[in-house]
Amino acid sequence: MARDSNAGAQIAQQLIAVFLKLPLAAKVGVIVLVLIVGGVMYAFNRHEGPPQRPGEENQSESNSSESSEPGDQANVPPPAAAFPPGSKSVVFCVWNMENLFDDKEDHRPRPDGEFDDWFARDAETRKLKYQHLTEALLKMNGGIGPDIIVGNEAESLRSAELLQESLNANLPAGAVRYEHIAMKELGNAGRHIAPCVISRFTLDHVKILGHRERILEVHVTINGHDLFLVASHWTSQLSDDGSRKQGGRNGYATVIAEVYHEAILADPKIDFLVCGDFNDTPQSESVHRTLHMISDYRQVTADAKPPKLFGLLAGKSPNDFGTIYYKKPLIYDHIGFSPGMFDNQGWGYDPASVRVPTDGLIEPGTKGRHPWRFGSPKDTHSRGYSDHFPVVVTLKVAP
Repeated sequence: MARDSNAGAQIAQQLIAVFLKLPLAAKVGVIVLVLIVGGVMYAFNRHEGPPQRPGEENQSESNSSESSEPGDQANVPPPAAAFPPGSKSVVFCVWNMENLFDDKEDHRPRPDGEFDDWFARDAETRKLKYQHLTEALLKMNGGIGPDIIVGNEAESLRSAELLQESLNANLPAGAVRYEHIAMKELGNAGRHIAPCVISRFTLDHVKILGHRERILEVHVTINGHDLFLVASHWTSQLSDDGSRKQGGRNGYATVIAEVYHEAILADPKIDFLVCGDFNDTPQSESVHRTLHMISDYRQVTADAKPPKLFGLLAGKSPNDFGTIYYKKPLIYDHIGFSPGMFDNQGWGYDPASVRVPTDGLIEPGTKGRHPWRFGSPKDTHSRGYSDHFPVVVTLKVAP
């Protein structure tokens, strides 16, 4: 590289020397020619537009709404619906909490085994993990924590209960306690890192969707209005390169898309929320084309074919909304809505409230958008919170 740079510098010096020896009229002509060529190239590049991606020229007009990646489009949220007096605000949070294991040794196989053994035997480390999560969650919602928390990578119902106990023990006086938990443990779904829900509101109709997938269906009812909530933790990039059309992350997306399709056919006004760690970006095959989660709410209608979901982070910049860091910020944690969430009937939301909090969740002195992870037994770094950032939004519920 150094020899190439030196050669280039020598050529430039020789050209300058030749230019300086030219008569004045010739120098002026060279300058004018350079300006003309530069202007033509600028105009051409300006009007040519971005290069076409391979294969886009063959896409049919009927598929134009999904012909480009949502990462190239701006996030277009619905206008804020005017909810009537007496409506309730509900702060909702989804967070991959990074290997949240409990205090019981279950002799899990690897890689769960090291965390199972570590948390069961090392009470101080386990206490620190739960303290950190509690501290971060209780910074939200004016110091009382989110009203509904979807946590991913929970080992067991016991781990969700330990977090519930820690939250309740540290709530400020007068704050409503977390009385409800929803979780289903799966013994044959790979790693024991499933979704759980911790809530101030009643949770019912709890069940697992699919067969071996970590997909949890929960219903939340407030003021007589039902929210159909699907929380999931999709297959890691380490074990699924995305090529499996029927399995892996595409398998998760297919199960959820089918459940959503049936639900919106039965009730076009359904309030449907899907969320979790999808281990894939908004523009990925699994999220954008299989689950049909997109960045423009105007395409998310009750009669859309196939049914679509509005991705709250789709089309947003990972530099501002990234939830993990792998060589660069990436959005892996998602919240998606049905069109029923856009109005002021039943459930809805405040579009301006969508955020990915990082305050205190980045290790001091760290440059960039790096989550401060808690880590494994082998790590010697200072222990933080999680290798993901949470995603938070304020939901609204009509009287």
